[in-house]
Order: sequence, then structure tokens, then C-alpha cells
Amino acid sequence: MRSFSIALLILASNFVSADEKPVRKPENAVAALDVADGLEATLFAAEPLLLSPSNIDVDHLGRIWVCEVVNYRHFANKDNPAREAGDRILILEDTDGDGKADKETTFYQGRDIDSAHGVCVLGNRVIVSAGENVFNFYDDDGDLKADRKEVMFTGIKGVQHDHGIHSFTFGPDGRLYFNFGNNGNELHTPDGNLVVDVAGNEVIANRKPYQEGMAFRCELDGSKVDTLGWNFRNNWELCVDSFGAIWQSDNDDDGNKGVRINFVMEYGNYGYKDEFTGAGWREPRTGWEDTIPERHWHLNDPGVVPNLLQTGAGSPTGILIYEGNLLPKRFQNQLIHCDAGPNVVRSYAVSDDGAGYKAEINDILTGTRDQWFRPSDVCVEPDGSLIVADWYDPGVGGHRQGDIQRGRLFRVAPKGNTKYVSPKPDFSTVEGAAEALKSPNVATRYLAWQKLHAAGADAEAVLKKMFTDDNNPRFQARALWLLGQIDGKTQHYIDAAVKHGNSNIRIAGLRLARRTNTDVVGTVTKLVDDKSPQVRRECAVALRHIKSDRKAKLWTTLALQLPLPSHDRWYLEALGIGAHGDWDNCLETIWSEMRTRKSDRANIIVSDVVWRSRADESASRIAQHILHLAVGASLEESRPILLEYFRALDFQPKSNVATEVATLLKPGTLGRLRKDTAPLVIAESLQRLSSEDFASNPDAKAALQRALTDLKGTSQYIELVERFQLTDRYSDLLTLAQAHPNEQIGVEAIRALLRNKQWKLMTQALKGDDAQSAIATATVMGNSLDNAINGPLLAAVKDKALAIDVRRAAVRAASRVNGGAQKLAGLVEHKTLDPELTQTVAAALHAAPSRSTREMADRLFPLPAVKEGKPLPPISQLVSMKGDPVNGRLIFNTTGTCHKCHIVNKIGREFGPDLSEIGSKLSPQAMFESIIFPSAGISHNYEAYTLVTASGTTITGLITSETDDSISIKGDDALIRTFKLDEIDEKVKQTVSLMPADLQKVMTVQEIVDVVAYIQTLKKK
Repeated sequence: MRSFSIALLILASNFVSADEKPVRKPENAVAALDVADGLEATLFAAEPLLLSPSNIDVDHLGRIWVCEVVNYRHFANKDNPAREAGDRILILEDTDGDGKADKETTFYQGRDIDSAHGVCVLGNRVIVSAGENVFNFYDDDGDLKADRKEVMFTGIKGVQHDHGIHSFTFGPDGRLYFNFGNNGNELHTPDGNLVVDVAGNEVIANRKPYQEGMAFRCELDGSKVDTLGWNFRNNWELCVDSFGAIWQSDNDDDGNKGVRINFVMEYGNYGYKDEFTGAGWREPRTGWEDTIPERHWHLNDPGVVPNLLQTGAGSPTGILIYEGNLLPKRFQNQLIHCDAGPNVVRSYAVSDDGAGYKAEINDILTGTRDQWFRPSDVCVEPDGSLIVADWYDPGVGGHRQGDIQRGRLFRVAPKGNTKYVSPKPDFSTVEGAAEALKSPNVATRYLAWQKLHAAGADAEAVLKKMFTDDNNPRFQARALWLLGQIDGKTQHYIDAAVKHGNSNIRIAGLRLARRTNTDVVGTVTKLVDDKSPQVRRECAVALRHIKSDRKAKLWTTLALQLPLPSHDRWYLEALGIGAHGDWDNCLETIWSEMRTRKSDRANIIVSDVVWRSRADESASRIAQHILHLAVGASLEESRPILLEYFRALDFQPKSNVATEVATLLKPGTLGRLRKDTAPLVIAESLQRLSSEDFASNPDAKAALQRALTDLKGTSQYIELVERFQLTDRYSDLLTLAQAHPNEQIGVEAIRALLRNKQWKLMTQALKGDDAQSAIATATVMGNSLDNAINGPLLAAVKDKALAIDVRRAAVRAASRVNGGAQKLAGLVEHKTLDPELTQTVAAALHAAPSRSTREMADRLFPLPAVKEGKPLPPISQLVSMKGDPVNGRLIFNTTGTCHKCHIVNKIGREFGPDLSEIGSKLSPQAMFESIIFPSAGISHNYEAYTLVTASGTTITGLITSETDDSISIKGDDALIRTFKLDEIDEKVKQTVSLMPADLQKVMTVQEIVDVVAYIQTLKKK
């Protein structure tokens, strides 16, 4: 699956000869895992019984259904032999109760389910998500073989793509829930027509209103599709708890430490792309967050639902809500989730937080000693134990499948609970079905639900008993969903639920009213002043599709209870969801109410609501807040809020915005602003004027000149120069980029020049007399990660008239983008690369962001062998290894011989650079490069020279002094020798470092890692 949309991960071992490592063998699989206290993992099944499980489900009898994926993206994994008969849906059973699978059945096999990413078992019906289709398979005769197949949905894009269609699950309300990632794009009915959802929108990613990944629910027959959330990246799987709350994970753009867990607040936008423009998170925007993981999801934008939790880098896969009681208490009623990238299965302990939630992480299984452990899914057995599917592969990422010969299933249960005995549910009576409804296993609950739903009024007594038993609110909620769908009883049980003492039951009652379309306005009216902000949140969401003259008043009542001083974002976004389609009435109603109340609290709430609003008058109201802030508070106090409100203008009609910012730019208005806030207000206002509006507005032109003076050297300055094409200021942007080559402001400046094709300006800088400015230019160009840098940089690489340090900087910069890396490799292959740059190119390609580039480096520049005689792992893998700084210090001063040339804290020999504070300067990756490729980049003043004297003596070392009549050189013994110039016949600058090129030969891989760990501790105090 290899991506599950996942970050490109370093392979944990070579693809070949995996069996040579004992840890790879199934009998050692459990020993390679760390298991949470109180739990025990056992191997339920392994190869050859199953291979590469991408997704699983567990039926009511405890049988495990597996998507066995061998033909995963075979067009991109041609090294793997194709299974011509196609991928399989397997059924694995433990027939003797010993906790191990001993029976395998192939339910279905075919090329039409190659790379299936979802299986959902509903009695004799099995839903399989594969490629562009969702299939219903039916086992009509009970022999565990598919007898019929029909298409449920089709036309899904991203065929054999991890970002396409994913698995289905059964909800407690009797509907199906599912999702697709941002390559799914659209959903079609079996006859090929686009699905039109219950809101009347076509399900297609065209921002009208949906885009990117989406989450859905539908009736059991696939009708009445409801688009529940959108603008995810690769939301792999979702789950639904007994109260009807929806949870899922989502993957970031690979490598940005932004993997997230979402509570799916219905009809929310989840911020992967800009809501209106579709711009990605890298596109600069006003007031964006300081950290990339937060910036990644547009969390500063009004109209984006917050995340429950961000878990860093990873490859999120299967998720469930554990509502059993077999596992220890800390895992009960919590989310359990697989993350294949960091080799872990986690539990998320979710707790209430205002109108939303927060969560803490508890690990369950971790592949500490075997990084091929790639948990792809987790399900609950009828007995409450967990089954974890292990895709088992050397890597996940880049749509690669490194191994097709392995796959495992683990059972996780309390210690000592190795017996695998599933309860035998009785669906023949309503009493038996009611008991089965309490199962932690979803497939069991589905069959129980079907029996009880069909029984109707005959099941009321037994369900009512469950509903009135307060010992387990989740069982109560399951009963409620069925009681509320008994003819003639719906309103009665909705009323009973909304009076309940448990807020989650009240929420379920409101969701039941919406499910059955039963007096939703009346139900909201009963709950509109509920003490729980989460109940009120659900009331706001419930108003979204309501057409009623009472809506604006109910919405205002809810809005004026916005929790303060937290400025609860969950609550605010729920208000935005509820006001959709009726913003004018809602905003006018709350504005009138605020004038009546005349309280500070009401004023604060309304200012928050205005920020989120999308009414015709919103732009005017937002501009009023901007003016109020800029007049009354210092820039230090008001800057973050000013930026928030300017960002809010970007979600209003452009004509309205143009009118308001033109007013802000009038001399009379600017004269009222504080001196320190005026430049920001001017810059942000100008950014929101079109070229036509600017050209016809003399006030704006005057304000621009003032802003350019006040804002020089800032992001706003860059934006103004670019927006208004101020060509005479482009040199300022280059100077700014050169001054900050490794900072955001420098990257913004160089990207503006690249967008405006300022090749001549950049080329002149690379060829200029000031080498340090040229190096800074190359560095910042590389940090732009824009393929447009290739031309100027490759020209610099080839230009032997340039200083070698400039050319080295150009190599490193060009290697950061694929096009540049390929051109550098071409120079090597065609033997046209200047030999002086060989090690620089080797180090740069080995460290390149692209895996394909690193693989090319392995071929062109095989890494040298270490002390054990084995080749070094890739630098990127060395960086990920854990080092022992204590041992590293010992190696540094003994085996590594580093102390013979370097001083650390006044100890050692002063030949090479003093390393006492090197940890503050170089990253681990740069340190590894320096050890393995010492000539890739030689520090200034540490270039080696060879002197040949008239007497024939040769001395190589570092020039320490050079006058009109003498020259001094320091040898590797740290002694300085001075010669008169007339004694020197020849002085030659060396192209290689004096640092030994084979230093790694005296150390093991771990010792090298330990040395770097030690060097990292040498930091400025």
C-alpha cells in the first residue's frame, strides 16, 4: 500500500535476503515487539497462510477476513511477480481454540480486486473497496465462497492508489460509513452517474463545495449519500462510536510531522487546501501558524475544524473505537489506531475539552526490534481481544512494495488470555439479539441490529430495558437508535433521550431526531440552553439544513453561549456549520441581540462570530474590528488578532473586501491609526486590492510608498513588491534572500524572484566577486525547492572560473530538487563532472530529499565499507539511528583518532577546526557527510596546500600566514613551519580535505553513530 499516503520512509533493511535475519522469521515475530503493560501479543497467523494484509474485518464467529494484496500497484512494482489470478479475500479461522489460525478459505480472487483497501463483513454480504469500485459480494449458500457480485459505487479516481476508496463500517444508526482520500475525487452510482448527496451537491472534488478527501455515510443499500466532511488528505479509515460520533485519521504531505486524528464534526471543512482557492499549505497566507504541522491544515483559517490530535510523522492506517471490557480499563471506550510508518499501534485516551475533545497517547504494540512491522489495520474480536494486521515490509512510501512473501496477524489480549473462544450469539430471539447488540464486535452488532430492527415493536420491551439501565451509556445509546426507529415511537424516545442525565445520550437523542427527520427544530429548542457545550455544539450542527424562521433565533441563543475566555474553536466552527446558507439572518439577529445586552461578554462573542461569518455585511464588520484594534492597541498586543481578521477578509466576496480596504487606506482613516499599527494595516489592505482598483486609487498609491519605507525587510515588503511588480525593488529582495538564506523570510524573497523569472539577477549574484554572497544565493535558491533553480545553478557548477566554494554550494542547492539531482547524476555518468566536485556531488545526492535520487547515489557512489567489512547504510538511515554519546566520546578520543586533529574544550591537537561548539552549527546529517565525504565541503581557512621547496622537500598542511616575503604552514602534527618565499618553488592548493577519507574503516556503524551523537552534545553554553 506502501503509501497509505505515507511519508517516504527509510528501508529498515535490504530488500534481498531478508530470511537471513532471524528477526524476520514468523517464530520470532512476537519477540520483536514491545507490548503495553498488562497485555500480551500472540501470533495468530503468518506466511505462507497469508501475505501482505492491507485491511481486515472480523465476523460474528471470530473469523478474520483479509484483503491479501500481492498485486499492489504492480505497474510500479514490476520486480515483484504478478499473481495472474488476482488478489484475494481470505478467511482465516482458529477451529481448535488454541489462538492460532489453522484453516484458510479463499472467499474471492480476481484481478478486479487487485490492491483492495477495504473489507466489511455484514452477514452474508461482504463490501470490498478496490480501485474505482465498491463491490457487494454475497455468499448465498453459506459455504464462505462469493456467489454474487454487484457494484455499489464506481467512478472513483485513483485506481490502485492509496489515496482512493477505503473501507466501510456499520454505524449504530443503521447506516454505512466510509471515506476516500484526495485521489478518490468523485463518487458514481452503478450506472455511472455522479452521486448527488442529500444536501443536493454532486460528490466531486471541485470546491463546489467539496474538495480533496471526503467522509460519507449512506443507507445500507447505498442510497442517500451524506457527505460528512471534506478537505482531508488521505483519511485512511473511520470508525463510529455508539453515540454516533465519527473518528478518523489523516496523513500529512509526507514528512511534515502533521499526521492527525479527527473528530469528524459533520459538514466540516478540514483544511488540507485553501477553502476557496485550493492553494496548498505552503502557499504563504496572512497569519499562518509558526509550525509546519499546524500550518499544514490551515488551522488559522475561519471555517476549518480543529484537529483532535497531531501525532507527528507517520503513515496512519486502520482505526477503531474500543467499546469492549476485556482489555485493561485505560483502553476501554478509547480510539485504537495503527500507524505503519513508526511501526506502532496506539490507543488515544479521548476526554472532553470544552465543546470538543483532547487526547493522550498510549502505545499498545511497537516494532522496536523489527522495523518491518507495518500495522495496517486493527479489529475487535467478539471476545474483546484485538486482531492486528501486519503488512510486514521493509518500507512504506512511494507506492513501493518491497516484500510480497510475508504477512502476519497478531492477537492482543490481557496476559494469560491465550484461549481464542468466541461467544456464540443467538439471533433467533430478540433477547439473544439484544445481548449480541452489546458485543464489542461490529459485525455481531450488525446482525443483532438487523434482527431487532426487523422485529420492530416486538423488540421494544427488551430494548427499553437496555435503554433504562444506566450502567453502560454505550449500550443505552445502541438501544436508543433502534427504539427511535420503531413506528410510532420515535418522538417518545427522542424526548426521553434529551432529558437524560448523560450528555452523550442527549447528543444521541438529537442525532436520532436528525436521522429520522423528526422535529429537529423542536429538539434543538429543548437543548439550546443545555449545560454541556458539546450538546450545544451538536445543536448548532443540527441547524445546518434547517429551513425555519426560528433558525436564526436558536442559532443566536447558541452563539451567545460561546465558552469564554477559551474562544472555543470547536464551538465556533459548529456555529459556522449551522449558519451555512442563512448567514445574513444569523448575523443580523446576533448583532441586534448584542445591542440589547450591551455587555462585554456579548461584544467578545460577536467579534469571534464576525471573524467566522460569511454574511453580506461580514466584510464591513470585519473591517470595523480591524480599525478598532489598530486605533486602540499597540502592535505588540494587536498584531496576531489583526492578522486573523485580515485573513478572515479572504473568505468574503472580493468586491466587498475591495470597498472596505479602500476605506482603510483613506488618509483620514490612516491618520487615526497608531503609528506602530499603520504599516501592517496598509500592507494587508494593499494586498487585497486588485491591480485595477489600485491603479485608480491615489490614496492606495500614497499608502504604498509609505508602506515600502516602513516595511523593508519584512514578508509584507516582499508581498507588496511582487504584487505591484515593483521591478526597481527586486534587488532588495535578492539582498534580503542573501542575508537570510536558511530562514523563511529569505525563502519567501527568492521564491518571489523565481516566480517573476529574475534569472539574470540571480545569475549575476552567483557569478559576482563576493563569494559569500554567491554562496548565500545558491543556498537560498536550493531552499526554495523550486525546479526553476536548475538552469542558473547548473551553469554555476560547470563554470570553472567561479570559486570552488561557490560551485560546491551550487551542487548542494541543485541536488535538493529532482531535476537538478538528475542533471548532476548525468554529469557523473557522462564523465563531464569536474573531479574537484566529485565528493560534493556524492554527498549531495546521498542526502537528497528524493528517494529516487538517493537510490541513484547508491549506484553512482557506493558507500564505503566500515570496520565490520559491511557497506555503510544510507546517511538518512544513519540519522535515524540512536547513538550513545558516552561511548561516542570514548571513540572520539581513542579509536576514531579525532582528537589528534581537533580540539574539544581545550583538549586535543589544534590542526583542524575547533569542535567545542560544533553541535550548535552542524546537523547530524551534515556531520555524517563530513565523516563519509570529507572533501564535499571544506571549511574556509582549512583548505590544504602543498609546498615544494627548492631543496625538494614537500610539505602539506594549512597556510597560517602569508606575507610579502614568507609563508607559514601548519602540518598534521600541529607544528607551524615558516619558509621564505625564495625557498618555495611551488605552492599548490589541494582539492581534497586533509581529513582521512577512510575514517569510517576504523569504526563500526554504531560507533560512527555514537561519535556523531557525542559531537551533537558539543554546543555553545
